[in-house]
Parts: sequence; structure tokens; C-alpha cells
Amino acid sequence: MDLPWGEYTKDKFDLNRAIKILDKDHYGLEKVKQRIIEYLAVLKLKNDMKAPILCLVGPPGVGKTSLGKSIAKALGRKYTRMALGGVRDEAEIRGHRKTYIGAMPGRIIQSLKKAGTSNPVFVLDEIDKLGADFKGDPSSALLEVLDPEQNTHFYDHYVEMEYDLSKVMFIATANSLSTIQPALLDRMEIIEVNGYTIEEKIEIAKKHLLPKQREMHGLKAKDVTLSSKVIEKIIEEYTRESGVRGLEKKIGSIVRGVATKKVMEKPYSPNVTPEMVEEILGAPIFDKDIYESNEVAGVVTGLAWTAVGGDILFIESSLSPGKGKLSLTGNLGDVMKESAAIAMAYLRSHAEEFGINYKVFDTWDVNIHVPAGATPKDGPSAGITMLTALTSLFTQRKVKEKLAMTGEITLRGKVLPVGGIKEKILAAKRANIKEVILCKSNEKDILEIKEDYIKDMKFHYVTEMSEVIKLALLDSKVKNPKNIERFIREENKEDKR
Repeated sequence: MDLPWGEYTKDKFDLNRAIKILDKDHYGLEKVKQRIIEYLAVLKLKNDMKAPILCLVGPPGVGKTSLGKSIAKALGRKYTRMALGGVRDEAEIRGHRKTYIGAMPGRIIQSLKKAGTSNPVFVLDEIDKLGADFKGDPSSALLEVLDPEQNTHFYDHYVEMEYDLSKVMFIATANSLSTIQPALLDRMEIIEVNGYTIEEKIEIAKKHLLPKQREMHGLKAKDVTLSSKVIEKIIEEYTRESGVRGLEKKIGSIVRGVATKKVMEKPYSPNVTPEMVEEILGAPIFDKDIYESNEVAGVVTGLAWTAVGGDILFIESSLSPGKGKLSLTGNLGDVMKESAAIAMAYLRSHAEEFGINYKVFDTWDVNIHVPAGATPKDGPSAGITMLTALTSLFTQRKVKEKLAMTGEITLRGKVLPVGGIKEKILAAKRANIKEVILCKSNEKDILEIKEDYIKDMKFHYVTEMSEVIKLALLDSKVKNPKNIERFIREENKEDKR
């Protein structure tokens, strides 16, 4: 019964101090920081407020767990953490009844006893990895913990008394929302923590990762320094992730390499060069995707979202004599296959509008390929890209230089918005893309990106598929027109006769 009944730490309401602490510990994550400051402001005005249950959702390595420590520091509260990964027993949450051998309180009550206060910042780590078996469903047991209407009277089977959890600030973390029970998800306020951009990663490496690794390996600031160019090389050629965990490991390898040379008294430069990076880390692991020219009809640059951030995607299409068969290759999922079928159906129904002889569709086979073939690909983002590739192919018109696009399509000719815009746009910038076509509804996503990151880029917002074709295709033909051009001319002559 040695629990912190009625013991509370006093919150620090200095918002400017809180902002400084959050900015010092974490670069970026503006939405999360803004939510914490809002909570502090309301708490200061009301002086009594049920703590929110925040759920930080994002890929691994973006700082979700460590953010809890910073929040506790900013609020002036104690910090405690409970790892939920693999927890399958309901008694882990609610405790055992005293009739069982080896009975003990649940981990919620144990953590509060360890914290010593009734209002700590409580991090529920990996809430999406809760299990369930014959011993009960812990995610259902958490409903009482995370429901503001119920947690004022949380009942632990071992303590056999109600405990007030309403003053505890719960922060859950998850990599995905798909495995969280809907009723549990409804109790939490979801805050998405997106992956970092290249620019943000460079700043994080300079301000946090490099100093941390130097300290861990017994080096001083004068012993090893990394320029922005070298850090960018490490990010692009040796890591492919949304977070910075892999980047930290690579920086650690470089720092160890420098430490080894220093101890062995070998000559080295404290300013790490790209050549030193390759000497220590080996040959680059990943190739940077570079924009391809527009001299070939039917090849269009698309934008894709992946678990490790944004990427550019090439949609290739080709024609061969046949019976109008549509083939799809490149390890595509069902959604992308449907997008290709919709694009083909739309093109057939609007053939006259684009100057295409309708007989072409029945006498030529079309193949659409999305490299690399070994990588599984799916999602709704490639609809307008496939339509543009097919229109370019059948008309043999050039695609505009340094242009990329993303958006879903409908059979009625509408362009629909898609997600992951920030990551996609920054991937386009890295590939030297100058213009991007996307849905009008995605304009709000562009406004959330810092102007410095996209100052040299131009955005076209569309609502109809016909607008996409007008923007993407030029009137000029490719240099070496294929047999389809000759076929179309011959068919047109026969129609006139």
C-alpha cells in the first residue's frame, strides 16, 4: 500500500522554458511540440484538467519514446515508462488476485510506485504490439486506464482499492494503427510523427548524433567533425530510413574509425572527407534515384511514399503488335493494377479527344512496368502517372522535362488526393525535379513544408485528368517514332477512303 496517494509534483508553467527544452532535445516535430504547449497553456488557465492521452504514431527511429522524457522535463514531472511489446496477460495491467501464488500488482500501479507521484508522464511504449491469449486481452484492460471517464477509479485486483489515474499524462507510441483495437484507438488523440527530411537529418546529426557519439567514444570536438556534405552522403548512400537510428550507427562507425587511427597514432584529418567515409564504411549501399530524360515516349516519373520516406518511381510502358492485351509487371499490388486498368479505360473512352485512332487499342499489346521488379509496390498514388505514361505512349508525345506527379484517378476523370506529400515532394527535390502535378486538395500539405526546402519548385494543382495531360505532355513528338505512328497514319488514310 506504499503508493503515492495524493502526492503530486507541481507543474512548471513557463511556456518559453518548455519550448526551449523541447527544441533543444528534438529537431522538427512541430505538431507534437505545439500540442504539448497547448496542454500547458490550458492547464495554467484552468489549474485542473484531465490529462490527455496522446498516441505518437510513426516509423522507427523518429524519437517517439525519447520525446516522453523531454515532455516530462518541460512539465517538471517525473517520468516512467512501460514497454507493452509482447504483453499477453491481462494481469500485467490489472494485477493478480491475492488468491494466486506469486500474486503482484499490475505494472501500471508498480510504475506509479516507482515514480513516487500520482501525476507522472507515463509512456506506454509499442502499444500496437500488444498480444492476446487464453489469459485475457490486455488491450481491453487498457481501456479502463486510457478512458478519461473511467480512469478516475482504476481498480487493481491486487491493491483491491480504486486509484485515480486522471492526473497521469499517458503518452502511447506505435509504429502502425492497423493492429490497435478500434475501441482503444478511440480513447487516444493520434499525433502522426512523420519521418525526417534530408535537411532535418543533417541538423539532427550535427546537433545531437555526432556530439553523442564523440562522448561515447572518448573523443573531443576537435578530434572529428562532419560537414553537411559528408553527412548528406552518409544519409543518401548508406541509410534508407525515416528515422535517424541507422544514421547514428553509421556516424558511430566513423567515430570509431577515427578513434582507432588516433590511438594507433596514424595520420588522419579531423575533418572527415567523402573518401574517408568510403574507406571506413565501404562502398555505398544504396543508389540515388536520378531523373531520366523525356526522349522516350511512355516513361513518366511518379512519386511514392515508403516506410523509409519518399522516393521517385518510374512508370515505363511499351507497345507491341498483338490483340489489345494489357500486361502489368514490377511486383504490383491490387490497387496499382486497378489504377492501370482505370487509366486504360479512361484513355479508350477519350481516344478522340487525345487524337488516338480507336483501332490501335485492339491491334497493339501494352505492357506497363514499374522497376525494380523485386520490390513490392502498392498504393493509390500512381494513377495519374500511369494515365500520362499511356497517353504519351499512344500519341508518341514527349513528357515535360523534370516533371513528376502523384494522385489517384477515377473512371469519371477526377483526380483524388493522396497521402505522404511531404516525403514525396522532398524526394522529388533530391532527384532534381522542378515541377510537380498533384491534386488540388493536397495544396494544404504543400503549405506545411518549409519554404526553404521547396523554393525552386513549381506546383500544379489539378482536379481533372484532362488537366494532367495538358500540363504533362508537349506537342512535340519523340525523335524516333515507333511503328505505331506509321500505323495510325495508315489507318487514318483507310478511314478517309
